[in-house]
Amino acid sequence: MKRESLGVVQRSRRQSLRASAAYGAVPAVLAAAYAAGTWGDPRRAPMLVVAVAMVGLAAFGWTMAGRVARTRWWIWIQLTAAAVNLAGSAALGILGGGVAGPLGTFIPLSVVLLAIVVPPRAFLVSAGLGVSAYGCVLLFGDPPPPGYPLVHGLAFACVAYLCLRHSAVLASLRRRLADSSRTDPLTGCLNRRGFDERVAAELADAERGDGPVTLVLLDLDHFKEVNDTHGHRAGDELLAWTGQELRADLRAHDAVGRLGGDEFAMLLPGTDAADAEIVVDRLRQRLRGCAPASLGSATFPGDAADFAGLLVAADQRLYRDKAARVRRAPTAAAVAGARSGVRPSGPVAAVEARERRRHSIADPGWMSMTQTVVALVYVVLGGNDHPHRTGMVALSLWGFLTGLAVVAGADWLSRSRLARPLMLAFALSAFVSCAAIATLDGGVDQPVGIGVLISIPLLMLGMRPEVAGPVALAAGGLYLLVGLRVGDVDGWYLAVQMLEMAAAATACALQGRAAAGQRRMLTRLSRVDVLTDVLNRRGFAERFAAEVAHSRRIGRDAALLVLDLDGFKQLNDARGHAAGDDLLRWVAATLRARVHAHDIVGRLGGDEFVVLLTDGGDASGVAAELRTVLGERTGVSVGAAVLGVDGDDFDSLYAAADARLYLQKKPVQRYVRS
Repeated sequence: MKRESLGVVQRSRRQSLRASAAYGAVPAVLAAAYAAGTWGDPRRAPMLVVAVAMVGLAAFGWTMAGRVARTRWWIWIQLTAAAVNLAGSAALGILGGGVAGPLGTFIPLSVVLLAIVVPPRAFLVSAGLGVSAYGCVLLFGDPPPPGYPLVHGLAFACVAYLCLRHSAVLASLRRRLADSSRTDPLTGCLNRRGFDERVAAELADAERGDGPVTLVLLDLDHFKEVNDTHGHRAGDELLAWTGQELRADLRAHDAVGRLGGDEFAMLLPGTDAADAEIVVDRLRQRLRGCAPASLGSATFPGDAADFAGLLVAADQRLYRDKAARVRRAPTAAAVAGARSGVRPSGPVAAVEARERRRHSIADPGWMSMTQTVVALVYVVLGGNDHPHRTGMVALSLWGFLTGLAVVAGADWLSRSRLARPLMLAFALSAFVSCAAIATLDGGVDQPVGIGVLISIPLLMLGMRPEVAGPVALAAGGLYLLVGLRVGDVDGWYLAVQMLEMAAAATACALQGRAAAGQRRMLTRLSRVDVLTDVLNRRGFAERFAAEVAHSRRIGRDAALLVLDLDGFKQLNDARGHAAGDDLLRWVAATLRARVHAHDIVGRLGGDEFVVLLTDGGDASGVAAELRTVLGERTGVSVGAAVLGVDGDDFDSLYAAADARLYLQKKPVQRYVRS
């Protein structure tokens, strides 16, 4: 099981606790302003006392968030604080005139905000507390107009569910991106970053007395000869087979990582030095047939007290193992056997390119459908004698059908350049329809009046602020216009509803922005090689597909270069992996500096780099220039293939470039320069 570092988890908890505290203060601040502005009512003094107490609790919760996040009871403390806030909001609602008064939406809107900051299971508790608190306001507050509690309860319940669903989708997306950022796309093992995080977590547990931890390093014998003799494709499949075999041999709580090239590492929690020898012998026998390897192990705390020390100790034993054995490259039959034995590992943390956009497009459609159904329920159950019943039903059906069209077409819209104008037109239609329904019902203080504002939090949560912001302002303007021109709406009702919804929209926008920032960071980590900071195999494949499609549309040549460092294995063996890592970083930086800014550089693994030249008219010249520049520190072989001439996809171009690369290699091995 992959685990995030303790610091990341605690930081996420602290943010959630502070968000809950900040959102809990919003009703109190609005209630204090309302109490001060209507002080003549005898209920305003206790209202102000409750509001001040809630602000104090929110400030205390904000201050203590860091300490609470470090405890195992943090979620229960958060739920307790939420219960106290809901109780305070219930008191404010009762003192403010009941569920139909200016403060009557405090509880349902608080539940909506909790939907975006607490885990789904904890939200069920919060929702139950919210229903109880709303029932108290309904029971002890002033009686509301007919249908008002039903419409508002259903409407806010739908919004809370959709916000919870949207947050769950984004959380799933972040989890899968996080898994992807820690996984080597070729072998399915942890990459260097993921393995380092796992080691840090296991050593932290071991220091608290959870037992020994063993690190095993593994280096395939003469893997470079496999690449040189059979091609990089065969080498890749041999690495995939090795990762598959290593994962199959270990326990569920063990970890396997590919540190780079043909270097693998295994982490064995609860395994001491004696048991480690048994594991090493078993692994050696398992790999002997197709991928013979040298292995070395080190155990915490006997061999070292930290990860760096374990690496040094295990690396020394690995090189002693190399010296003590007669090492031979795998035979052609062994390589063929490994290639035929590779099983598809299935998608690791699969994330579709337009997944988030598709959900963000569909959510407003679902919102329109649910809210119009609520309006239809109100009209059917309580509006038989309503003078504008037919018009309200027609507008509700229109909103439902347009929402259904958006949901059904979300996948197409996520790929279309027309998505933004069409969604803006839909939003305008939805808000105008809600405003028209509120007008026919007699004003925004009537049961369906809240429909003009209620979808704003979800829009701000799921859409970019530069798109959702103007839409939200337009909706607020429509609400104010209807409120001032239709019926006899109390000014405080208008002001509190708009300010409360503005606060909720701001909260959702901040949550959406934070989630988007995490998403961008994780997306980058999942596509960038940790060591060299160029694209990894996954990232290069995605960019390659996009750039080649663009080149075909505009009729521009493109070319693929495949680069292979000469003598890199000997450098690792003679001077250590740290020297090899330094060279790889230099090669990556040099490639990025020498190609055009719109060209794409990637590292497929080990010492193999690829470059996509978006203008491939002089691919041979660029290849020669790169050989000369990189020759300052290392010999390099480069093969080139041109799109449309040597192939039409990555596999065909890679095969052609790889074949030309090996034609350049000389019988005499060229070594990396010091």
